[in-house]
Amino acid sequence: MNNVELLGSIKPKTRGQAALLEALQDDSIDIVGAFGPSGTGKSLITIAYAIDALKQGKYEKFIIARPVIDIVTGKEITAADVGVEDYYKMASAYLQDILYGYISKDEIKKLYEEGKLMLVDTHYLRGRTFDRSIVVLDDAQNADPEAAVEALMRVGERSKFVVVGDPVFQSMTEMGKDGASLLREILLNEPGASVIDLGLKDIVRPGARRGIRFMMELRMRRRPLSESEKAVIEAGRIYAPDADVITVVEFIDAKKRFGLEDIEHVPDALVVLKEGHAPRFIGKGGERIARIEEDSGLRLRTVELTNDLKPFITAIHPVPWIHKHIVDVDFAGPQLMVKVNEAEFGAFVGQKGNYVRFLSEVMKRLLGVSVWAVEAQQRRQRRRK
Repeated sequence: MNNVELLGSIKPKTRGQAALLEALQDDSIDIVGAFGPSGTGKSLITIAYAIDALKQGKYEKFIIARPVIDIVTGKEITAADVGVEDYYKMASAYLQDILYGYISKDEIKKLYEEGKLMLVDTHYLRGRTFDRSIVVLDDAQNADPEAAVEALMRVGERSKFVVVGDPVFQSMTEMGKDGASLLREILLNEPGASVIDLGLKDIVRPGARRGIRFMMELRMRRRPLSESEKAVIEAGRIYAPDADVITVVEFIDAKKRFGLEDIEHVPDALVVLKEGHAPRFIGKGGERIARIEEDSGLRLRTVELTNDLKPFITAIHPVPWIHKHIVDVDFAGPQLMVKVNEAEFGAFVGQKGNYVRFLSEVMKRLLGVSVWAVEAQQRRQRRRK
């Protein structure tokens, strides 16, 4: 398989993937950050580009620095722990999995034996310089932030540095404090750098779509419950026993803190259910949820868990008609980004930003992620005469 066929056989399927490929091919950009959940193709596109560029002679070496993690213990495995050869086998297995069906194992091995492909341990980069190289730090969320910066410092002349990571679903440290999140923050306003955020809408691997939903559900089911939240679940078991409740988040205190206690549209708690289970919880004519509200003393609203998080925002936002002006809700790095039509941006944010602060508080309790809002430029359609 030649160099053109490799990248040529991997066509971008989403806007995020196309933006990533464009940034990789842009010679004016020497640092690219690709951040998003598993299954968005960020590693595949980056590695395919790197191998093509290597074969075309654009770079002399392709350097991959990737933490090798024991997923059971969460401990990072270094070359010193297992030896150089075994470390190479573990690191190269990931390459073979990503490129399966695109490039043979023998071709990968040949590049490695020729010294064109190097798999390096992030702990042993100090003192090295990589000129005319493309250096990729993959799974950056598992890298020590200092080691991640050290990898960047090794990049020499006529080289490109690419950092790839998932700061939300695969981070094993405090949200926003992992290597991927910190590097993303550093690169956002760095000259010559491009940050590409891939979100739930960019997931193209079918198993990953379900897996990400499972990850969100697992995170919600694990969250500790207050007594009032437990009361809702107990009442649900009595009056709606066939409804699968994932979690309940109560936020009366947040409503008071942000001055929303008198706004009728804002409930006291949000009940998150499995997809298709909201009607079972509500009941015909709403009789089930009415009994649950009476028992718990809370005004409730329900939402079903899917990979579309817009209903979570609209269910608790103080403005009932705001859903008409929300263009998109997706992850951007370690936060949830809401794009709102510019004409109604003020209505979404609220006075002193209190509406967004409230939304962020609730989503932190549910998923551990904060909420940010940006204006979405509306496309002006030409009127037909």
